Amino acid sequence: MNATTITKTIFLDAPREVVWDFLTKKDKLARWFHPAEQDLKEGADYTLLDQRGNMSRICWGTVLEMRPFESLVYTFTVKPLNGAMTTVRWRLQDAAGGTQLTLSHEGIEQAAGEAAFAMLSALDSGWDEHFGRLRKEATARVDA
Repeated sequence: MNATTITKTIFLDAPREVVWDFLTKKDKLARWFHPAEQDLKEGADYTLLDQRGNMSRICWGTVLEMRPFESLVYTFTVKPLNGAMTTVRWRLQDAAGGTQLTLSHEGIEQAAGEAAFAMLSALDSGWDEHFGRLRKEATARVDA
C-alpha cells in the first residue's frame, strides 16, 4: 500500500453475513452504491449503473476473489479513467457484536496519470458518501 491508496474503515451494527450481502447482491448494492446488472460472482465481470435517469454504465470490472463473509476483491474503473483498472479490496471482521468493514482502493495514481489527485479526491469523497448510505441501510436491515 502507498500514500495514494484510499483506505477507509467503518463499523456497522450488523453481522458480517448481512454486510456481505450489501457488497455482493444486486438488490442490496442498489440501496447504498449503484444498481448492478447481476449479483457479483468470482471470476465474472460486473457492471454498476448510474441511477440518475439513464441507467448507463458508471463502474465496472471483474471480481477477482470472493471469500464469503471475509473478503472481496475486484478490479474497478469509472468513465473518467477511460478503462484503466484500479483494485478495490474489502475486508470484513467481527467487531464487538457488529462488523468492521475496511475498504482499500489502490492503483488510482497509475490509472489516472496527471489527473491522479483530482481522481483520488473524487473517489475519496464518493466512498464517504456511499459508506454513509451503507451504514444506514445495513443497520436498517438488522432493525427491520
